[in-house]
Amino acid sequence: MQQLVNFIIKNKTSILFLMLFCLSIALTIQSHSFHKSKFTSSSNIVLGSFYESVSSIKQYFDLKLQNEMLSKENNRLKALELNQPIEGREIISNDKYELIPAQVNKNSYALSYNYITLNKGLKDDINEDYAVVTSNGIVGVVDRVSKNYSRVISILNKKSRINAKLKKTNHFGTLSWDGVSSQTVQLNDIQDLVKFSVGDTVITSGFSDIFPPNIPVGTVFSFELNDTQDLYIINVRLFNDMTNLQHVHLIKNQHIEELELLMNTNE
Repeated sequence: MQQLVNFIIKNKTSILFLMLFCLSIALTIQSHSFHKSKFTSSSNIVLGSFYESVSSIKQYFDLKLQNEMLSKENNRLKALELNQPIEGREIISNDKYELIPAQVNKNSYALSYNYITLNKGLKDDINEDYAVVTSNGIVGVVDRVSKNYSRVISILNKKSRINAKLKKTNHFGTLSWDGVSSQTVQLNDIQDLVKFSVGDTVITSGFSDIFPPNIPVGTVFSFELNDTQDLYIINVRLFNDMTNLQHVHLIKNQHIEELELLMNTNE
């Protein structure tokens, strides 16, 4: 306290000058409308900039929460889409597929055998052979699971094999990857009699217990006949940008155990 008193006594002239100067400015602004309007305008600009900066900071720290909310909503809409009734069927099994949102922790796409690591594992009820997709299309299949994480065989992996079909004709084959481009995979085993063209859409066939039907894959980019000249090798340009994955959905087939039991039961 004594130091404060000494400071005031020592600098009393400067302090008195500043007080009188501020008082004169206040009286000038108060008594002249022009100065008052200029001061108000300037203060509004300063305060506006300050509040805008504060709002930007709050929005930055709120991004994580907003992303989680968007991911949950996207997940809910995707689940509704997957469990839609199939045209032509009178009896529908509702909620066959459960979707679980996840984030990509690691993603490789420049190797011959690429894998993706997700931030969901056994504690989140994740198991092997869960399909992994985004809103744009397929990503891969879970092949290993730990307590907190799961590993996905990317579609950009030479071991990847997924059933897919031409949307226009419903002719199906096997989707694989030749290890060349991160933008293109190959649809094999399509008979040479099938009529299709560049730009046609490729989707999942649904002839497996892992991927639901009609998940987007990509479009026909180019095609050629194989060595025996009886089957097409179709290059499919992926809808997904596999080099930029962040949020994905894990798909759980609720009937998988029943289907496996049926398939493994001897007559």
